[in-house]
Parts: sequence; C-alpha cells; structure tokens
Amino acid sequence: MRASIVIRAFNEEKRIGRLLSLLRAQTLADHEVIVVDSGSFDATREIARSHGARLVEIDSRDFTFGYSLNVGIRAAGAAIVGIVSAHVEPLDERWLENLIAPFEDPRVAMSYGRQLGAPVSKLGERLDFTRTFGAQRLRIPPAALFANNANSAIRRALWERTPFDERLTGLEDIAWAQHWLAQGWSVIYEPAAAVRHIHEETWAQVHHRYYREALAARQIGMRRRADLPAEAARELWRLLGDLAAAARSGELRPRLREILLFRLHKARGTLKGLARAAGADTPGKGDEIYFDRDYRAVLVKGPRRASLVRVESVPPAPSEVLVRVAYVGVCGTDLEVAEGTLGYFHSGLAGYPIIPGHEFSGHVAASGARVEGLQPGDPVVVECIQSCHDCEPCRRGNFIACARRRELGVMRQDGAYAQYVRVPARFVHRLPRDTDMKKAALCEPLAVVLKGLRRLEKLLGAGGGARCAVVGGGAIGWLAAQVLQARGQAVTLIERDAARRALLEGLGMRTDGPPADLARYDAIIEATGDPSALQQAIAGSAPGCTLLLLGLPYARHEFSFEHIVAFDKAVIGSVGSGAADFAEAISLLPSLALDPLTEAVMPLEAFGEAWASFRRREKLKILLAP
Repeated sequence: MRASIVIRAFNEEKRIGRLLSLLRAQTLADHEVIVVDSGSFDATREIARSHGARLVEIDSRDFTFGYSLNVGIRAAGAAIVGIVSAHVEPLDERWLENLIAPFEDPRVAMSYGRQLGAPVSKLGERLDFTRTFGAQRLRIPPAALFANNANSAIRRALWERTPFDERLTGLEDIAWAQHWLAQGWSVIYEPAAAVRHIHEETWAQVHHRYYREALAARQIGMRRRADLPAEAARELWRLLGDLAAAARSGELRPRLREILLFRLHKARGTLKGLARAAGADTPGKGDEIYFDRDYRAVLVKGPRRASLVRVESVPPAPSEVLVRVAYVGVCGTDLEVAEGTLGYFHSGLAGYPIIPGHEFSGHVAASGARVEGLQPGDPVVVECIQSCHDCEPCRRGNFIACARRRELGVMRQDGAYAQYVRVPARFVHRLPRDTDMKKAALCEPLAVVLKGLRRLEKLLGAGGGARCAVVGGGAIGWLAAQVLQARGQAVTLIERDAARRALLEGLGMRTDGPPADLARYDAIIEATGDPSALQQAIAGSAPGCTLLLLGLPYARHEFSFEHIVAFDKAVIGSVGSGAADFAEAISLLPSLALDPLTEAVMPLEAFGEAWASFRRREKLKILLAP
C-alpha cells in the first residue's frame, strides 16, 4: 500500500461523501482511507461506511486534534500517511500522487499542499488562503515555519518516534514540523497537491477556531502576549486588503457585513487566545471550542413569530435518544401553535418558545448510556404524548389525565421542525429497516386514528357492517376511511373538494360531497375541526348515532344538547395515541394507500410556504425534510 489517508470528522455529512468519492478517483489507487469520527450524531458514519472507509470512533469528550490523528495513524498500514479535513475537496485526480511525491527524498518528514477557498467561503478567509498558499514549491526553512494538517502527509516511521502532541488546542501540525526541522529533516510545501477547503462556519465557530489556534501558538512558543499589537495591526491591514479586493471585484456592497464580521471574530478570537495564560484551556471549555453542535430548527417565539434559527444540541441524557429527523408532517395543530390559537396556550398548559412538529420519522443519531435496543442508524418513530408513567392516572392507563404529560411540538417538549429532536427512549419505536421514511412520518396521525376508532368500536360492537361517514378528506379522514373499510365497515367519505374525492374514488372508496344526508349513518367521524361541520353532524345525524371527534380545534360554538340527549346520541372525543396504537400503526402502514399523502415534500426552510399551502388546502399532506 502506497499511502493511508486519515480524515478527522465530526458531523460532516454535508461534505464527506464528496471527499470520499474524489479519493476513490485518484490516480494513486493503492491507498486506504481511515475516518476518525469524534461522536458525530448526523449521517457521517453511515456515509463513511458506505464508501468503504475504515471507521475508527472516539468519544468527543476525549477529542483533541493530536489525539484524533494519533488514533487514526495508529490504525494506518502504509509508510506514508496523508491527512485531510473532512470538508476539503481535492482539485484533481493527481492530488494524492503529488502530495506524497516529496517523500522520494528520504530526508522529508512532512509535506503539505495548497488550499483554496470556494464560492461559499467567507471572502476574508478566501483571501487569507491566497496570501498563505502560493503557487511556488518550497522547502520550508525553520525561520518561516508553517504546516497545515487540513492537507498534509507525514512519514509514519517518524510519527512512531514522536506522535502528535495531544495536549495542544491546535497547531499540532506546526509543532510536529518544528520538532523534525530541528532534527535536520525537511518539510515541503507542494502547491500541485491542491484542495478546496470549504468552511461554512457560524461566527461562533470562527471565533473558537482562531481562539484555540492562538492558545496553541502560546503553548508552542510561536506567539507571546507581547505580539498582541502586531496581531491587531495585521488583522486591520488584512481588513483593508479585503475591502480593496471586494471593491475591485464588485463584491463590496453585498459582502461588506461579512467582511467586517469575519475580521472582527478572527481578531477577537486570536487576541483573546494570546491574552490568556499559556497552557491548556480552562476546564469544561474544551468541548465548546472544538465542536459546534448547533442545528437548524423552526422556533415559534410567540403568536405569528416563527423563524428558522440555529439551536444548540444537548447530548442525550442516559435514558434519552437523539433522533435525526427524516420527514415531519405539516399538521393543523402546528399552525395553531404558530398562531397561538390552540387551547393549551390559552389555558396555560403550553407556552413559548417552542419548536413545533409531532408527526415525524427519523433515525437514531445517538443514545444515552442506559438505552437498550436502539442503535445509531435505526429507523424510528416517536410517540407525541409523553406521560410520566408514574402518577395514578398513568398507572390506570389514562395517560391524557397525566398532569405532567408533555406533547411533542405542542406542550412542554420541542418537536421535529428541526434537524434533530431529543426524546425519552421509552417513547421511541424502531421500524423495519426497509421502511419508507416518508410513509413512516404518517405513523403518528395513523396512531391517532386507531386510538379514536378503538373508542368508537366499543360502542358500535364487534364485527363489520356499520354504516360510517367520515367528514373531511384530509390526512386524518383519509386514514380513518381506509382503516374502517379494511375492517369491513360500510364507509362514505364526505369531502367538499372534488379533486380529493376523486383520489379516494380511485381507491374504491365511496365518497359524497356536502350537503350530505348524515341521517343515513350509524357512526360519523368528524375529521375537519370546523365548528360548523360539527354542528351539522350533531344536528343532522340519526337518533342513536355515535359521533367520533378527531378534528382540532373546534373553538367556541353555541349548540343545544337536546340533539344529543333527546335522540340517544353519543359523542366521543379522542386525542393523541399511546404505545399500543403506534405498534399497530407500524404493522398496518404497509397495507394502506399512502402515496397521495407523501407526494408534497419541501425543505425545512420553506416552512412558511408549506403552511400557506396547507391553509389553501392545495395538498392532502405536506412533508418537510430537515
């Protein structure tokens, strides 16, 4: 084997697949790839395995740049070890060949290649790459010491004698090069081994990167507190250069804020790091400066105040699971949460801020120490209503009566309009590996339907043959009608929209449009949440009819109980579902016609557009894909 390539990774699902594909296309095919993962909770590990890379995992709490590299190099089998960041892209298929070519000289300890920015890079960093990585091949002199492990290679025999310093907060590459230059070995800069280095960092990440590098510069003696004025002057000079370059390229107006913020956060991080006492960072700060654990989510801060934000990920507690969201369904309840009209918010049971979303599917990203039976990558769905299981109502199975219950995305528990959601493991249901994850997002509404129908069928009695009307052809009505028909009931779906009726007629469902003769039915399932539809169902139903209310919300509406009492009618309310309902929904899911409910998929950032489309009733169902 000519070379081993070690890649350090943490939550790199966006870029690492592209890097691994480009490595496979290298002219120097005789190499191996080792990915050292530091506790990713996105799809990094799955992507690495799918590309044939060897995966080595370490705990994020143990991470330093030196430690991560030492673990990876220890697993390497070649005499020359290439090192790259997971978010770089080699510019051509001869990158690896060019990177290891300097080792034909037996006195070369290390080589490093050119780095360029990308169109998505911050302009200041792109210009810094140009200033740092020139077009001329160099043998690095000790007086101008530099090296960079985002794109480098080392001689493994030397590493065995002196591994990377695991105490440093950065610059482990320069420290290693410094050691071997002092021993008479060479470090080569090879511009022909070029990569695009793609940083898409938050401003906090920019600050942390330069802070930890400045700390490391103090640790290895490259910088001192006395260098603070010079560093400040250098960043000011580079800011002026950035502004001039942007003006020449016509990017000054659109890029001005970014240019200023990049230099501000870089300078603040650098100066803060140089001002600190030399040595390791303060206890408890390491994880913060090494990792950025935030993710995108839709946060509702108050009525009609929803926006896409970045929120910090909290690692799962011992009995919790972190789920990477695949799809989340847009539901009428989400809009009530966003608009502040849901009854829970008026009664004080729920409050803001909250991340909505309770109908979702996903994959286990990480699990707590006490969680059994759930592994990273497992496809799962999660119960919405999460009761304490300890109080007297819970012990009787009356979970809705639990005073401490949470409802995912609705009450006291952030939901799945996000890339990740953290939930108690006891409410998580594992799915078969081949489950369609779009359809799996319908498990929650299907479980709601199953719970309601179970309550209804207690009054209807066992066996089929009851004449049932389902009012409303949305997702809940669609699912209820199919389940009832599968159970042998005579079902008619009443829907005002002709296009929705046509969809169900194509599945062999009997449909009707309003005004319908409700007096013909033994049972009516109201699935619209419209108070006028509820009034019509109560007033127009036959004596002895049973009404199941699955729609929310019904709001305030005056009516006479005479229609119920005087005509022997029964009205059943049903909300949410439990573990048994989810288990039944999972088993029933493959037998239902669900394609029309999974056709409309939009990205998370289009949540506002999805809500507007939902209000206009343009689709049977809309799924968001975080």
